[in-house]
Amino acid sequence: MSIKGWNVDGTWTLFLDRDGVINKRVFGGYITQVTEFHFLEGARDAIATLSNIFHLTFVVTNQQGIGKGLMTERNLLEIHAYMCDQIHMKGGRINKCYFAPNLRGADDDMRKPKSDMAELAQMEFPQVEFKRCVMVGDTDSDIVFGRNLGMKTVRIKTEEPIGVDADLTVSSLVEFSKLLKNEM
Repeated sequence: MSIKGWNVDGTWTLFLDRDGVINKRVFGGYITQVTEFHFLEGARDAIATLSNIFHLTFVVTNQQGIGKGLMTERNLLEIHAYMCDQIHMKGGRINKCYFAPNLRGADDDMRKPKSDMAELAQMEFPQVEFKRCVMVGDTDSDIVFGRNLGMKTVRIKTEEPIGVDADLTVSSLVEFSKLLKNEM
């Protein structure tokens, strides 16, 4: 599918999953400290390009490692501060990082595919219109999260099995940023 018909412009919002999209994902484990966070090749430059196309750029990430006691919220905030600083140094920006620290199935479950993190972003940034948003992720829960809110969805191909189709599938944020830049 071509993204030309999406009519993305400077009023749109970009939602990004973190692990497997921005940084190398640890299958079966968690990134618990800054030294374990490694950007995917070209991701910083791609986010710089994308954050200059989109009005707002958010990270939405499930982080049940906190709920499991494998890391603290402070550890996560340090990782996100590092990530945002590195992206800023490349000329990009992340307006805010939202995360769900709870265990899967908890009473206060905010995890994707539930829409809590996006709704919180919309409360804090009222200009967010979900029909003018793109969600980029590597898992079915990311794609369902975007679909449930009426967003356009982009899947980054990974080892993760695919059970739900996205509007667009690409190999990386680099490929998505080039496609978007070329079709605008």
